[in-house]
Amino acid sequence: MAEEIGLDLVEISPDAKPPVCKIMDFGKYKYEIAQKAREARQNQTHIVVKEIRFGLKIEPHDYETKKAHIERFLKGGDKVKVTVQFKGREQTRPEMGYRLLMKLSEEVTDFGFVEFAPKKEGKSMTMVLSPVLKKSQAAKKSAPKPVVAVSTEKSAPEIIAQ
Repeated sequence: MAEEIGLDLVEISPDAKPPVCKIMDFGKYKYEIAQKAREARQNQTHIVVKEIRFGLKIEPHDYETKKAHIERFLKGGDKVKVTVQFKGREQTRPEMGYRLLMKLSEEVTDFGFVEFAPKKEGKSMTMVLSPVLKKSQAAKKSAPKPVVAVSTEKSAPEIIAQ
């Protein structure tokens, strides 16, 4: 019967008594499933972990510049791994690195929060900051909105891209 119509006979539930079959275009069915899977992959967000390294004796201007980079990464929806490198005798003073990381975390609380607290590993101390907004929400916020120009003439509104 399926061959007369030019379709396929597909077994849906082989374990049922009697087995359940359906007449359908199997090629079209497989294509639709592949399209749905591709669309689902496009809507996925990939979380990226960016890394910023600090020295213990960082100058105020350098600190502000790196803090601005961290804020930009967090606004974009990415996680940030902040590392303080200890050199030479600085390794005996891990509390100074801890204070630097805690100062940084307090200054970026509007954009992110501490996911992993500062932890000393060898010659460095690391902390991970996570964004307040998810990556998909951050992308929606940063997308430019079109400006609609309103004229006195009777015509359709004109959309101007920025």
